[in-house]
Amino acid sequence: MADPLDTENGSQASSDERLRDVSFLSRQLNKPELGAISGAVLVFVFFGLTAGGTGMFAPDGILNWSTVSAQLGLIAIGACLLMIAGEFDLSIGSMIGFAGIMIAVPTVYWDWPVWLSIIFAFAGAMSIGFINGYIVVRTGLPSFIVSLAFLFILRGLTIGLSQFFTNRTIIGGVRDIAEEQNDWMAPLFGGKAFQGFFQWLGDNGWIETFADGTPLVSGIPAVILWFLGLVIVCQWMLLKTRFGNWIFASGGDAVAARNVGVPASRVKIMLFMFTAFCATVYAACQVIEFGSAAADRGLLKEFEAIIAAVIGGTLLTGGYGSVVGACFGALIFGVVQMGIFFLGIDSSWFRVFLGGMLLIAVIFNNFIRKKVTEAR
Repeated sequence: MADPLDTENGSQASSDERLRDVSFLSRQLNKPELGAISGAVLVFVFFGLTAGGTGMFAPDGILNWSTVSAQLGLIAIGACLLMIAGEFDLSIGSMIGFAGIMIAVPTVYWDWPVWLSIIFAFAGAMSIGFINGYIVVRTGLPSFIVSLAFLFILRGLTIGLSQFFTNRTIIGGVRDIAEEQNDWMAPLFGGKAFQGFFQWLGDNGWIETFADGTPLVSGIPAVILWFLGLVIVCQWMLLKTRFGNWIFASGGDAVAARNVGVPASRVKIMLFMFTAFCATVYAACQVIEFGSAAADRGLLKEFEAIIAAVIGGTLLTGGYGSVVGACFGALIFGVVQMGIFFLGIDSSWFRVFLGGMLLIAVIFNNFIRKKVTEAR
């Protein structure tokens, strides 16, 4: 005869929610990036059927939408991590223009070497990111309002300072100066990798070439490598390190996190600095690649970065999200934006798509949040 105590303990154990079997479907639904991956598959299928013969999936077409996706992905990574920590940074787009001017003005008008101008831009941008985050954590003001103020401050400073020092809002010649100086840092942001490999592909007829034998795709742009590198590092950091746990804890419940020793304020300030870092990488890649900086660069990019993060499964309330998901959100943007171009559709429809995707993503994420809450 079984001991009633054992029977009772067994019943309690079987009812313990920590020991419940979770179905494969439930485990997949709990992954933040599920919606973005599904959306990316659908987008590729759609444009594969409708734009397959337009050159969109030829090597140069792939490079086009990959570059667009990587550019947005750079700032989406920063926005995603900050949103997981429960904060927003609406100044990312303005920071892109400001950082570009900080690179171009010293290089062209003050005769600084390009590498020093780039370091100056990173230092200046991350200092502003620190101020942004410090104000948020010290005053308790919503980061939406504080960063919105910096959005206007930085955009105004970008236009005002560029006109004050140069009497213009577009500054060119940076790339030419970098080539003249044989600058060692410029290729890190404006160079191309694996050029020999792509030349070999062209020589052997694997990809199209120009009349002089130069391959149509001469290499992988630095912005794509920066994007892939940050994806790997940030996803590993978020899921495998103590700092990643701190990010989730800070966004889930900052007060409870502080009570168990999580330096939530320091985490948030560092993430504001990281968003500024990502914006500066974006700016440096554009300035070196195109050879110029413009005061209106990055306009509205802050919203696209946030939308990419939301499509990727990051909750607006914080505490839940995925870097990989944000990157798939950026990939969807790049593919759709270039797909519309290849199909010859009016580009204004792209904004309609962004709004629709945001609405669908928020509804889907709300559904997932409820499922996760019920599972707990």
